[in-house]
Amino acid sequence: MKLYYRLWCALLFMLALLPGWAVAATCSVLIVGDSLSSGYGLAPGQGWVDRLDARLKQTAPAWRVINASVSGDTTQNGMQRLGPALERQRPQGVLIALGGNDALRGIAPAVIRQNLAALVRQARAGGAWVLLLEAPVLPNYGPAYADAVAKIYGEVARAEQAVHVPCFVCGVGVDAGMMQADGIHPNAQAQDAMLDAVWPYLKPKLRCPSR
Repeated sequence: MKLYYRLWCALLFMLALLPGWAVAATCSVLIVGDSLSSGYGLAPGQGWVDRLDARLKQTAPAWRVINASVSGDTTQNGMQRLGPALERQRPQGVLIALGGNDALRGIAPAVIRQNLAALVRQARAGGAWVLLLEAPVLPNYGPAYADAVAKIYGEVARAEQAVHVPCFVCGVGVDAGMMQADGIHPNAQAQDAMLDAVWPYLKPKLRCPSR
């Protein structure tokens, strides 16, 4: 009987070394964002979040991505959806990438600040570390408004013990060749640059605790 048990264990070990028998993901990153993270206007698998998932499979196979981003979402929408997502998914990390649609609507910076702080607190209360991704702000309401909104992200991150990721879209937004026809959403060629802007802040967090 012991011989059969040893042979069975050896077989399982060899199978684990074969292609297709990758280590199962045990930790997850939940991304709560808007159209910039949901892949708006892109073919399936082209968005920066999909590319992040592919990169994790290569470099940190214990991790997986859960994309809870919805086009058009504001910080208020995020507050309504984050709680159920945390309860359902129980992620180790949360990336909050909201606020751009708030700015498009001219929502008061104080309200955006309040909502972002609440989102970070909610995620941290659920046991997750948080990356707060700064949203791009179009100049619709003038430079004073844009500056006020942009400052919120660093201030909230410092106050709420989150990691501030500087505007991960702004580098491609100045290049017309990286944008879709609407001039608002990055195209497929821009997605790697967006991921590369987030990666240095995310990579140090990818320590998957044993369960």
